[in-house]
Amino acid sequence: MIKIDRRIFLHFDYILILLILPIIATSYFLVHELHPTLAHKQIVYFGAGVGVFLFFFIVPIRRILWVIPIVYWLNVALLVAVHFFGVSKLGARRWLEVPFVHLTIQPSELMKIAFIMMLGYLIYQKPPSERYGYGFKDFFRFSVYILIPFLLIAKEPDLGSAIILLLVGYGVLFIIGINNKIWISILLIIGLSAPVIYTNLHPYQKKRITDFVAEKPSYHVRQSVIAIGSGGLFGQTQEGATQTHMKFLPIAVSDFIFAFYIERLGFVGGLFLLGAYALIVLHLMMVVRYMRSNYLIQVVAASLAILFFLYSGINIAMTIGYAPVVGLPLPLFSYGGTSFISFMILIGIFENLISFRHDTLYDSIKYE
Repeated sequence: MIKIDRRIFLHFDYILILLILPIIATSYFLVHELHPTLAHKQIVYFGAGVGVFLFFFIVPIRRILWVIPIVYWLNVALLVAVHFFGVSKLGARRWLEVPFVHLTIQPSELMKIAFIMMLGYLIYQKPPSERYGYGFKDFFRFSVYILIPFLLIAKEPDLGSAIILLLVGYGVLFIIGINNKIWISILLIIGLSAPVIYTNLHPYQKKRITDFVAEKPSYHVRQSVIAIGSGGLFGQTQEGATQTHMKFLPIAVSDFIFAFYIERLGFVGGLFLLGAYALIVLHLMMVVRYMRSNYLIQVVAASLAILFFLYSGINIAMTIGYAPVVGLPLPLFSYGGTSFISFMILIGIFENLISFRHDTLYDSIKYE
């Protein structure tokens, strides 16, 4: 039995939990309405998510920081193993099969967590100059840790996840502090290398871009826009949401769940969902600003804010035809376990770091 001193919960971030609970509850409502069987599976994912949250909340992370580099390089080894022993699905080699149990894991999702913790560890070990931020030498060192997983994941190919990782890495460095001359150099390099990058894209990635810039959007996007338009101001009843319930809208509980949500709850409902995500990002960025002297909390909070912003922004833009269809889920909302559990692990780590902001507080956890 585990007993936790009440003092720990004085620092616990209740606001973040209160903001994500309505998102999770609404997700279950929609999935259950369309696919009751999938809703039962979603309950299992919710249970697993709560389990990993509690596990990472009570682990004494600040006392075992030395483990982080080991976990990071172990995940790099798993990404390398994907290229030799990975399981291919739909033309991409992204999964490893667990021996004897016939289950598969996606190392790129595990790397997302290890990568964020590695950034926090490196910045914690060597904080930036308060006046000038990190210089070219430190920036190059960080770039090595950012680009290794980026290149390995992009090669699978999984360019969407790779770019998200890249943006999180450099986004965190931007928030923590980097010399301005470095950012100018990066923008020039990206601009000059863009044609070369496009030339070396996988054929299906080029198709997504051409479909996006084409005058006529793809079937998925057309049906999504129709569903959103039919939602009107306050949404349709269950019987009236024909775009979803008559199966015109594909992947309605995962990639295109936002279109399903708008068809049922309308423009007003959409404002509430967008508002919830905006408040989550704003709240996390306020934590980053408030915890100026605690780099571990800053990195995890900033990473979570960037992930929520990118995943929700890209997914919603994708459903209304303003971004290529890349298969990124709506955070804590789309059906599925991998992304949900990953976010819950990161939220558990965040709550751990902010609740046990002094490592002596770990002594208040009693095991009986």
